[in-house]
Amino acid sequence: MGDSPMRDGYAMTTTTLPTFADIEAAERRITGATHRTPVLTSRRIDAEMGMEIFFKAEHLQRAGAFKIRGAFNALSRFDGAQRAAGVVAYSSGNHAQAIALAARDLGIPATIVMPEDAPASKVAATRAYGAEVITYDRYREDREAIGRALAAERGLTLIPPYDHPDVIAGQGTAAKELIEEAGPLDAIFAPLGGGGLLAGTALAAGALAPDARVYGVEPEAGNDGQQSFRTGAIVHITTPATLADGAQTLHLGELTFPIIQRGVTDILTASDTELVTAMRLFASTMKQV
Repeated sequence: MGDSPMRDGYAMTTTTLPTFADIEAAERRITGATHRTPVLTSRRIDAEMGMEIFFKAEHLQRAGAFKIRGAFNALSRFDGAQRAAGVVAYSSGNHAQAIALAARDLGIPATIVMPEDAPASKVAATRAYGAEVITYDRYREDREAIGRALAAERGLTLIPPYDHPDVIAGQGTAAKELIEEAGPLDAIFAPLGGGGLLAGTALAAGALAPDARVYGVEPEAGNDGQQSFRTGAIVHITTPATLADGAQTLHLGELTFPIIQRGVTDILTASDTELVTAMRLFASTMKQV
């Protein structure tokens, strides 16, 4: 991925999207700073579904989610001036913790914009990693505008939660590991918010499992990704009411959308009831919470 202009405080390119080579480079950068999480299986679930299913256990990742992959990859590419000035990010929780943790590891000051109703545990963890937390009303205020303003006022580098080439490449390392361990797959399902993980998964699958069908799965109440994919244009929605707080995004990204269009088979949805059923299954059958 070549040099790109600065836009809204972070590197953004309108001509060059991340590639599988960027995922390989990201893997080298994050090795030692992130976990190579296990791939779990369940004979009971396989029997009930009539197929082999592999679960990439990113809940066992540092900070509890795949987000540390993209966060560390992005921050590790900062130059000296950027590291001295600091980073700003906005997030409902997982990207917030990931940026705060990566920034602590790399000695970079971090400012995180979080909704005032974010899970208390995620806010506490973000602060515990050493970040300054600024809260906002997710139903009345625009977190992206707040982030841009802080970047401009304080000279910070803005790393958004999904629409950034280094973030996409970092998230793609999770799918790379999955495919390398599980072998050829018929289908890959990735959770979808703004599209960082799904875009990275599509890039990894395209290189390592070209015959696999790739699907995104997002909350039924916030199906902007499904609407965008099926209409061919990015759809913006209001904040959806769903227990999947990490997927309450309002639109796909300018970078993630074209990658998803090119490499994804379809976007599916899950209701909150289905999410709860799945969580209960993992807790009871696989002892995972």
